[in-house]
Amino acid sequence: MKLRDIFSFRDPPESETSKPFLEHLEDLRWTIVKMAITIIAAMAVCFTFRQRLVVVLQQPLYEVGAQAGTLRALGITDSITVSFHLAFYAGIVISFPLLLYFIAQFVLPALTAVEKRFLFPAIAVSFALFLIGVACCYLWLLPKTILFFFHDTQSLGWTPTWTVQEYYSFVTRFVLGFGLAFELPVVVLALVRFGIVTYQFMARTRPYAIVLIFVLATIITPTPDVLTLIALSLPMCLLYESCIWIAWFMQRKAERAAAA
Repeated sequence: MKLRDIFSFRDPPESETSKPFLEHLEDLRWTIVKMAITIIAAMAVCFTFRQRLVVVLQQPLYEVGAQAGTLRALGITDSITVSFHLAFYAGIVISFPLLLYFIAQFVLPALTAVEKRFLFPAIAVSFALFLIGVACCYLWLLPKTILFFFHDTQSLGWTPTWTVQEYYSFVTRFVLGFGLAFELPVVVLALVRFGIVTYQFMARTRPYAIVLIFVLATIITPTPDVLTLIALSLPMCLLYESCIWIAWFMQRKAERAAAA
């Protein structure tokens, strides 16, 4: 199969009759295969840099004053298990634009030429927001969260000695969850662009959206403390508020174009 076929969109139905269900399943199967191959290839690349990944993700821990022996490997296979764990999540990060493109291939097969022209900028913006969320969490929120639990453990007279499995599971879920939370504007604006939601609907349901954001933040955050919950929910609420005003601008622009 040619490389061009891998990155081409599905052909829309030639008639108004919908495609057979089995053909949709075949398209879905091929999309999953492409995404799996992409993640495995990215994971293999990241696995070769596992020592560097370990150093990078342990840096916030050492910045709070933890010693080198703070993390303990209790399992015989922890070195390999954690390395695969880190390589998998790092592979998702570096292959995120391709994964988005493959999803768009399946979900949006009948895009017009104008819409396809905006697809790559949209993917670029989405990836940029994802990286901004990851960077904000790693550079600001993660060290503060680790510092809080480190000192809280010491305040109870305990020695903060954590296992590598627990630490890296916490860090990867926290950082990636924050990065995915920054995808909210892309999702909302896509719904506005395709006419699924409107500015009036978003403004009217703002209180319900805020509650839903806090519920999602509760699911994403790996810790039950209120400070972490607020630290994740507040940026999401601000992003949603910005989406409301962007939706207002898009709707007003579309109304002006229709009137002209």
